[in-house]
Parts: sequence; structure tokens; C-alpha cells
Amino acid sequence: MSQKFELFAEDRPDQGKGASRRLRRDGKVPAILYGAHRDPRALSLNHNALMHHLENDAFFSSILTVTTGDKSQPCILKDVQRHPYKNQVLHVDLQRVLEDEEIRVSVPFHFLGENTAPGVKAGGVVSRVMNELEISCLPKHLPEYIEVDVSDLELEGARSLGEVKLPEGVSIYGGEEMLDQPVLIIHRPRREEEEETEGETPEGEVPTIGAEEPEED
Repeated sequence: MSQKFELFAEDRPDQGKGASRRLRRDGKVPAILYGAHRDPRALSLNHNALMHHLENDAFFSSILTVTTGDKSQPCILKDVQRHPYKNQVLHVDLQRVLEDEEIRVSVPFHFLGENTAPGVKAGGVVSRVMNELEISCLPKHLPEYIEVDVSDLELEGARSLGEVKLPEGVSIYGGEEMLDQPVLIIHRPRREEEEETEGETPEGEVPTIGAEEPEED
């Protein structure tokens, strides 16, 4: 991982809805830090600094550093609660990590060759079935993203999860039963599919278009 993210936090002695509202009015975000076999710790973060980090996609799949006073510890972002219509973060969940314990994280896919795939050149449309993958790994193996090469896909072709090359030390959360799931499909434009369906003749029936009318006696 090339990027490093640091969050400067303060302890949050007062809790509850009223205390959280006061924090937000002061430009801060209530947060909770938990995990690593230790008690949860209530914190507050600077809202503007947090919003700046959230603009970077890598922030969601990186090992973060939380600094409180003169102590720092690694963690991952587990949940962000946003205001339904304001550009505001309401609460953040952070999970401590230990270097010898696996973590579970959702990591985005980066697709390669979408515009140059034979199926696209033949007029096909790309449909991303999955945009991210939940993985398990040690913190040192956490990838910022997972590459999916689709440059060889033909029309009506699909790339399944089992065909995706995972980085070293990374496994799919959910096991082998996930491997057959499609990640990306290149299919014909919907209009063409509908036209082909409309033009099909039901099994057992003979087309009547252009059939001669019976002669009258």
C-alpha cells in the first residue's frame, strides 16, 4: 500500500444523543474504536479532515493510523453513517487490527480492458455484477484494490470470481461457494435481445406470416 492515512482523535467522555449533537455543532464526528480484545473507546474526529480522507477511495481499504495524544494504533474503517441529505458524517466505526490476526474488509475491483475487449468491439455492453469483494487477510497483505482483467472477453462472455487472481495472502470471505458468481458480463444491447426474442417462434407452432389463404370452392 502506497498511501498512508492518519486520523487525529480525542477521547469522548460524554456520550448519548445530546453529547453527539454538541460535537457535530463544534465540527467534530463521534466515533467508536473497538476490537483487538480490548474494550471499546469513544472518540471524536475532526469533521473536515475526515471528509477530506473520505474523498479518497483508498481510505476505505487501507490500514489507518489513529493517534490520540502521544499514542497511535492501526485500525480499519468499518462503517460510516452519513446524514440522509446533508454533506455530513454522523458517526464512524473503527476496528483495531493486530498484525497476527486476519481482518475482514471489502475491497474494490479495478477492471482492466473493458473498452478493448472483443465483446465490446462487437457492440456488446458491459455489466458489472460486483464492484467490490469481501476478503480475509492479515493486515500486511491488505490490497488497496483487486485487478480484474476482462480484455479477452467475447460477446456473451463473463468473468467469474474463481477466475480473478487474488493477491498473495488474500482469500475470499465466504469460501469456494462464491467462486462461480459472475463479476462482469458482456452482453448484447437490450434492444437486440428483445428483437431476437420477439422474432422467435414458439416450439410446436408454424409461422403464419406469408402463408397462402385456402382457395374458395
